[in-house]
Amino acid sequence: MEFRAQARFMRVSPQKARLVLDLIKGRRVEDALNTLMFTKKRVAPTIEKLLRSAVENANYASTEKGADVDVDNLYVKRAIANDGPRMKRIRPAPMGRAYRYVRRISHIEIALAERGKSGESHATVVGDEKQAAAPRKRKAQLPAKAKGKAPAKKKKTAKAK
Repeated sequence: MEFRAQARFMRVSPQKARLVLDLIKGRRVEDALNTLMFTKKRVAPTIEKLLRSAVENANYASTEKGADVDVDNLYVKRAIANDGPRMKRIRPAPMGRAYRYVRRISHIEIALAERGKSGESHATVVGDEKQAAAPRKRKAQLPAKAKGKAPAKKKKTAKAK
Protein backbone atom coordinates (compact mmCIF):
# COMPACT_ATOMS: atom_id res chain seq x y z
CA MET A 1 0.00 0.00 0.00
CA GLU A 2 1.21 3.47 -0.81
CA PHE A 3 0.73 6.62 1.28
CA ARG A 4 1.10 10.01 -0.37
CA ALA A 5 1.35 13.63 0.58
CA GLN A 6 1.77 16.57 -1.75
CA ALA A 7 2.50 20.26 -1.43
CA ARG A 8 1.44 22.36 -4.37
CA PHE A 9 2.47 25.84 -5.50
CA MET A 10 5.66 25.95 -3.43
CA ARG A 11 7.79 29.02 -4.08
CA VAL A 12 10.97 27.12 -4.87
CA SER A 13 12.30 26.00 -8.23
CA PRO A 14 11.82 22.30 -8.97
CA GLN A 15 15.55 21.93 -9.63
CA LYS A 16 16.42 23.11 -6.11
CA ALA A 17 13.73 20.92 -4.56
CA ARG A 18 15.04 17.87 -6.44
CA LEU A 19 18.47 18.35 -4.86
CA VAL A 20 16.95 17.70 -1.44
CA LEU A 21 14.48 15.04 -2.59
CA ASP A 22 17.31 12.99 -4.10
CA LEU A 23 18.88 12.81 -0.64
CA ILE A 24 15.89 10.95 0.84
CA LYS A 25 14.73 8.68 -2.02
CA GLY A 26 14.76 5.04 -1.00
CA ARG A 27 15.60 5.72 2.66
CA ARG A 28 13.67 4.66 5.73
CA VAL A 29 11.49 7.39 7.19
CA GLU A 30 13.63 7.82 10.33
CA ASP A 31 16.79 8.21 8.24
CA ALA A 32 15.07 10.62 5.86
CA LEU A 33 13.81 12.81 8.70
CA ASN A 34 17.29 12.86 10.22
CA THR A 35 18.81 13.83 6.87
CA LEU A 36 16.30 16.62 6.34
CA MET A 37 16.88 17.98 9.83
CA PHE A 38 20.55 18.63 9.07
CA THR A 39 20.24 19.73 5.44
CA LYS A 40 21.05 23.41 4.97
CA LYS A 41 18.73 24.12 2.06
CA ARG A 42 15.80 26.49 2.39
CA VAL A 43 13.31 23.91 1.09
CA ALA A 44 14.37 21.21 3.60
CA PRO A 45 11.88 22.22 6.38
CA THR A 46 9.03 22.19 3.85
CA ILE A 47 9.96 18.71 2.66
CA GLU A 48 10.31 17.55 6.27
CA LYS A 49 6.80 18.79 7.01
CA LEU A 50 5.53 17.02 3.89
CA LEU A 51 7.25 13.76 4.90
CA ARG A 52 5.69 13.95 8.37
CA SER A 53 2.30 14.46 6.72
CA ALA A 54 2.77 11.31 4.63
CA VAL A 55 3.70 9.36 7.80
CA GLU A 56 0.56 10.66 9.50
CA ASN A 57 -1.50 9.57 6.49
CA ALA A 58 -0.09 6.07 6.94
CA ASN A 59 -0.77 6.22 10.69
CA TYR A 60 -4.35 7.33 10.03
CA ALA A 61 -4.88 4.46 7.59
CA SER A 62 -3.59 1.94 10.12
CA THR A 63 -5.68 3.19 13.06
CA GLU A 64 -8.91 4.53 11.60
CA LYS A 65 -9.35 2.57 8.38
CA GLY A 66 -8.02 -0.72 9.72
CA ALA A 67 -5.21 -1.16 7.18
CA ASP A 68 -2.40 -3.45 8.28
CA VAL A 69 0.54 -0.99 8.24
CA ASP A 70 3.71 -1.06 10.32
CA VAL A 71 4.78 2.59 10.44
CA ASP A 72 8.33 1.60 11.45
CA ASN A 73 8.89 -0.25 8.14
CA LEU A 74 7.97 2.66 5.87
CA TYR A 75 10.44 4.00 3.34
CA VAL A 76 10.37 6.81 0.77
CA LYS A 77 9.28 5.07 -2.41
CA ARG A 78 8.90 8.15 -4.61
CA ALA A 79 9.83 11.80 -4.12
CA ILE A 80 9.31 14.11 -7.06
CA ALA A 81 9.15 17.83 -7.78
CA ASN A 82 7.21 18.90 -10.86
CA ASP A 83 6.89 22.30 -12.50
CA GLY A 84 4.05 24.54 -11.47
CA PRO A 85 2.88 27.70 -13.19
CA ARG A 86 5.56 30.29 -13.79
CA MET A 87 5.31 33.90 -12.67
CA LYS A 88 6.60 36.31 -15.30
CA ARG A 89 8.28 39.41 -13.91
CA ILE A 90 10.01 42.46 -15.41
CA ARG A 91 13.24 44.02 -14.15
CA PRO A 92 14.33 47.54 -15.14
CA ALA A 93 17.37 47.59 -17.39
CA PRO A 94 19.71 50.33 -18.60
CA MET A 95 18.62 52.93 -21.15
CA GLY A 96 14.90 52.51 -20.49
CA ARG A 97 14.76 48.84 -21.39
CA ALA A 98 13.08 46.05 -19.44
CA TYR A 99 14.36 42.52 -18.91
CA ARG A 100 11.91 39.67 -18.32
CA TYR A 101 12.60 36.91 -15.83
CA VAL A 102 10.65 33.96 -14.52
CA ARG A 103 9.94 32.93 -10.94
CA ARG A 104 9.45 29.20 -10.80
CA ILE A 105 6.92 27.29 -8.69
CA SER A 106 6.93 23.57 -7.94
CA HIS A 107 4.53 20.82 -6.93
CA ILE A 108 6.25 18.39 -4.54
CA GLU A 109 4.96 14.85 -3.93
CA ILE A 110 6.23 12.17 -1.55
CA ALA A 111 5.01 8.56 -1.56
CA LEU A 112 5.78 6.06 1.20
CA ALA A 113 5.55 2.28 1.00
CA GLU A 114 6.01 -0.51 3.50
CA ARG A 115 9.10 -2.68 3.30
CA GLY A 116 8.90 -6.33 4.33
CA LYS A 117 11.05 -8.16 6.88
CA SER A 118 13.46 -9.45 4.24
CA GLY A 119 13.91 -6.00 2.69
CA GLU A 120 11.63 -6.28 -0.34
CA SER A 121 8.83 -3.82 -0.80
CA HIS A 122 5.20 -4.88 -0.54
CA ALA A 123 4.18 -2.50 -3.29
CA THR A 124 3.96 -4.12 -6.70
CA VAL A 125 4.76 -2.48 -9.99
CA VAL A 126 2.66 -3.44 -12.97
CA GLY A 127 4.72 -4.78 -15.87
CA ASP A 128 7.77 -6.01 -13.94
CA GLU A 129 7.09 -9.67 -14.69
CA LYS A 130 7.11 -9.02 -18.44
CA GLN A 131 10.50 -7.34 -18.34
CA ALA A 132 12.05 -10.09 -16.25
CA ALA A 133 10.73 -12.86 -18.53
CA ALA A 134 11.93 -11.48 -21.86
CA PRO A 135 15.35 -9.80 -21.79
CA ARG A 136 15.92 -7.21 -24.46
CA LYS A 137 18.18 -8.00 -27.39
CA ARG A 138 20.97 -5.58 -28.09
CA LYS A 139 22.41 -4.69 -31.45
CA ALA A 140 25.95 -5.76 -32.10
CA GLN A 141 28.36 -2.99 -31.22
CA LEU A 142 30.92 -2.04 -33.82
CA PRO A 143 34.49 -1.35 -32.74
CA ALA A 144 35.38 2.31 -32.30
CA LYS A 145 37.49 2.39 -35.49
CA ALA A 146 34.78 0.85 -37.67
CA LYS A 147 32.08 3.36 -36.69
CA GLY A 148 33.25 5.92 -39.26
CA LYS A 149 33.41 5.56 -43.01
CA ALA A 150 35.20 2.74 -44.73
CA PRO A 151 38.90 3.42 -45.32
CA ALA A 152 39.53 5.39 -48.49
CA LYS A 153 41.11 3.54 -51.40
CA LYS A 154 44.55 4.65 -52.46
CA LYS A 155 44.58 6.43 -55.74
CA LYS A 156 46.91 5.20 -58.39
CA THR A 157 49.08 7.98 -59.60
CA ALA A 158 51.05 7.92 -62.78
CA LYS A 159 54.65 9.00 -62.48
CA ALA A 160 55.60 11.92 -64.63
CA LYS A 161 58.48 11.19 -67.06
